[in-house]
Amino acid sequence: MHTIEPYYNWIEKYSASEDPRSPLYGAENSLSQYTHTIYGYYIHPQWDDIDSETLFLKILYADYELGFAVIEFIGEWNDALNNDIMQLKRNIIDPMLEEGIKHFILIGENVFNFHGSDDSYYEEWFEDIEEGWVAALGFQEFVLSEMKNYNLDYYINYGGNLEDIHWRTFTPKRLFGLVNSLIQKRLGP
Repeated sequence: MHTIEPYYNWIEKYSASEDPRSPLYGAENSLSQYTHTIYGYYIHPQWDDIDSETLFLKILYADYELGFAVIEFIGEWNDALNNDIMQLKRNIIDPMLEEGIKHFILIGENVFNFHGSDDSYYEEWFEDIEEGWVAALGFQEFVLSEMKNYNLDYYINYGGNLEDIHWRTFTPKRLFGLVNSLIQKRLGP
């Protein structure tokens, strides 16, 4: 797990640790010292801590004019034991909402498991972004299936055409444009 790094091709366009509007502003990550673990396995030091034992992330991009953010995850999303959604909502999402972010693209290629609980924080997030949306890209099928068992598909858009997006081939704004158009088609006129 220590070799899995956050996506870096957009680092020249955006760095959450250098963005004064970001909840991770001023965060310092080592390039060589491994300090965080998930179940005893060290993870790459560039992943950001959200006060969860099992879930870490990297805000890859935020655009306050268009109101969107792209967030990549690693680990086990465990709402049952660690209340990861609460940590994510309170420590990352709420501050971003205050800055006008209302569209969230979640990258889950490195989410290796999901354990659900109740959906109250997802419902709160959904209500907070009345004119926005949350989209999940790249999550493994068994993770999405488990999320569906907890009815999270009511709050998070995933599957279908969203699974066909090779997101690394896009600039952040083009990715947002594509995801937004696909979700608007789902919502209809």
